Amino acid sequence: MRFKLTALSFLVGTLAACGPSGQQGHGFPPAQVSVVTVEPKTLPATFEYTGQTLGSREIEVRARVTGILLSRNFAEGGHVAKGQSLFTIDPAPFAAVLARAEADAAGAEARLAQAKKNAARLKPLFAEQAVSQKEYDDATSAEAIADADLKAARARLTEARLNLLYTRVESPASGIAGRAQRSEGTLVSGPEVLLTTVTQIDPIWVSFGVPDNELLRISAERAAGRLQAPKDGNYKVTLRLADGTTYAQQGKLNFTDVRISGTTGTSERRAELPNPKGVLQPGQFVRVKLEGAVRPDAITVPQRAVLEGPQGKFVYVLGDGSKAEPRPVQVGEWIGEDWIIQSGLKAGDKVIVDGTARIFAPNSPVQVAEPKKDSDKK
Repeated sequence: MRFKLTALSFLVGTLAACGPSGQQGHGFPPAQVSVVTVEPKTLPATFEYTGQTLGSREIEVRARVTGILLSRNFAEGGHVAKGQSLFTIDPAPFAAVLARAEADAAGAEARLAQAKKNAARLKPLFAEQAVSQKEYDDATSAEAIADADLKAARARLTEARLNLLYTRVESPASGIAGRAQRSEGTLVSGPEVLLTTVTQIDPIWVSFGVPDNELLRISAERAAGRLQAPKDGNYKVTLRLADGTTYAQQGKLNFTDVRISGTTGTSERRAELPNPKGVLQPGQFVRVKLEGAVRPDAITVPQRAVLEGPQGKFVYVLGDGSKAEPRPVQVGEWIGEDWIIQSGLKAGDKVIVDGTARIFAPNSPVQVAEPKKDSDKK
């Protein structure tokens, strides 16, 4: 019974020390706290997404003529240069056609020369009425027909030269060669047959999606003046690779889709980056960071200053009489070790950072001390 009376007396004394308003009274000294003064400033805003690399050009290599595939002249999966021979189609039949076309063209040139001589010889005779109108007309017509035949022969000659040239199937661009789709000895029947592909990786593209809810949030922040995008949307693009390292080259956006995918709920974006050393290969997953936007007049406080209460997040602000006044706040993103405060604080407010655990009730008196250093907190 004596123990119960003693405990009851202690409880009554504690409540009396707290005072009628629940504040710390004479029984407890004011809590030692440290504060920071709110100062709006312009902060960089970055956005990060998951992306995948892909070739800037995916080129199909096809035969332009029909023939037997004699050889493959590249290493599958290796680098090929623009104009490099990838396949050779048997050129012998096309060389024979070219020889015949050259002979036909030569014969047509000779016939035209003879027709011109005949027309030139009859022209003065026709003027003196030494030959008939029909003879002269036949000569000029023969010259015109010979000229047309020569043009046709030269066209066939050009076609024959092209077909012979097409037996050397060249790479249309520099890049990485794919797997050969046809082997030596195969009869290829022209452009409908795919021989291989060449993927251009310098520059390389990175495709990523921005969720529709984030697009709405960004749009709302820009409308409220809390976010400013770079001029003309020229974000600086950097990549973080799967091993955590940052890719040395920087790029820029080159495509923005206005549509939202019904499957993924994202809007596609695409960036282009230099890749001269071939460090990036198509199909890699990377983290894409967009830089260049800013948050003007942003208010930040250390994360440890933001507390969670029944009504949401709040901070303690140093009020009149050195009292800890609770202030509800709306928070945004993390910037390093700070919260961005969207509403609830203004310039000049003194926010309690350290010592909040010793504040047992709202409006309790506090004593301001020097802020703790990071080395002290460790």
